[in-house]
Amino acid sequence: MATRKIASVKKTVRKAAKAVRKPAASARKKVAAVRAKAPARSKPARNKKTKLTLVPQPAATSALKLPELHESTTSTGLKVIAAERGPLPLISVRLIMRAGGVWDPPGKDGLADFTARLMRRGTQKLDADAISEAVEFVGASLYAGVNEDVLSVYLTTPAEHFSAMLDVLGQVVREPTFPEQEVLDARDRALAQFANDLDDPSAIADRAFSRVLWGDHPYGRDLGGIKRTVSTFTRDDVVRFHAERTGPRVSMLTVVGAIAPETVAAEAERAFAGWTGGPDAPTELPRKQEPLAKAGQVLLIDKPDQTQSQVRLGGPGFWLGHEDYFPATAMNIALGGGFTSRLMNEIRVNRGLTYGVSSYFDTMSAGGVFALSTFTKTASTREIIDVALEQIHGVRDGGLKPRELKDAQSYLAGLYPLRTETNESVASVIGDVRIHGLGDDWVEKFRDRLRAVTPRDVARVAKKYAFADAPVIVVLGKASEVKPLLEGLGPITVVPASEYE
Repeated sequence: MATRKIASVKKTVRKAAKAVRKPAASARKKVAAVRAKAPARSKPARNKKTKLTLVPQPAATSALKLPELHESTTSTGLKVIAAERGPLPLISVRLIMRAGGVWDPPGKDGLADFTARLMRRGTQKLDADAISEAVEFVGASLYAGVNEDVLSVYLTTPAEHFSAMLDVLGQVVREPTFPEQEVLDARDRALAQFANDLDDPSAIADRAFSRVLWGDHPYGRDLGGIKRTVSTFTRDDVVRFHAERTGPRVSMLTVVGAIAPETVAAEAERAFAGWTGGPDAPTELPRKQEPLAKAGQVLLIDKPDQTQSQVRLGGPGFWLGHEDYFPATAMNIALGGGFTSRLMNEIRVNRGLTYGVSSYFDTMSAGGVFALSTFTKTASTREIIDVALEQIHGVRDGGLKPRELKDAQSYLAGLYPLRTETNESVASVIGDVRIHGLGDDWVEKFRDRLRAVTPRDVARVAKKYAFADAPVIVVLGKASEVKPLLEGLGPITVVPASEYE
């Protein structure tokens, strides 16, 4: 039985691999010709067929920097960035499309995420099992996901299988078939997960918090959708979203690893040949900073079986790449972003009100928020809120001590090199740098810009972001016991936890 099963698997894998390689066979001579004509990598050059442009980066002034980036554009308009990086024979690929959750159609919250999860469930040449077996057979990995701004497909593969695996990625992105049964199964799984989420008080609190923070702004939508919207999803919805929102002109392919840039350009031209659809140019939400619509209000989510309260506090923040990024990030590390922060020391160590508390800046392309997240037993709900506000207001009114700032800078500067430790992390950093317009010197100058932050800089941003206005407060717990404790914090609205299924 086992022998027959193994033989069957091998047969399926061979069939999948054949389907993957078949489109490549007719183009192999063309690829070889492009490689032969490609200039030496030490000289900037341009190849008309693949529009390959090698763009050397400026000489580094710091030991930490991105690899040399080489840019090209395929004939279909897909931007390609290659970074040759060894010595391990592994290649990481990230394909980014501006098709994140903010582009969900009205009444279809969660459709971008739903579409991403279905893309590898079958193409015109490979079914879901064949895709999985082809990928796993060579020790690669392939998955897709979304955030508010983008839909990304990630591939990691041994270098020797790059061509075949890029073929698979190309098929998944260009020609997913979205089989009807796969759509129905995925919808059923999503609806079942919503019911399970009601047993996770932290997940419910986070969902409610995002909605009340952002209001009608697209960032307030649930990335995974809600029961009411997901239950309406059809195959036609998924096909339409894929056709209208994904395409080469709103996408970028980043490839990092042990492979020559000119090879990447040629293989990308082949793997994404004939890709059409999507907008003609990337669309972005306007960037703006403004007070929250529900600032100063309290949302109490009633979950009568709870003996603890989930607590969230939030106010306005900024977009990724904003001029306040470095002083605000340093401020937050000292306030609530590290294990030795003020919030952790006062709330956990000194008072024992919780096991964990953190503050953070959540930054996206068009905006962001400053927030605090924690939990505590029901009886200490008001105390933990009061202590948190006291610590945040203390930084707002008095800034940081020089030693606190120095420690925060050293801590973050020491952690940051981990962002460039693997090919996968480098591919993601390059993608983020380009999508958010951070500049190609972002990594190289990150620590210098962080260390240049002064106490005066921190004092300025603290007055701006450390709840200059009353924050939005979200509490999930047993409303009959919690509500009296929240009096005086602002107008209180009570809703059942089922509201967030």
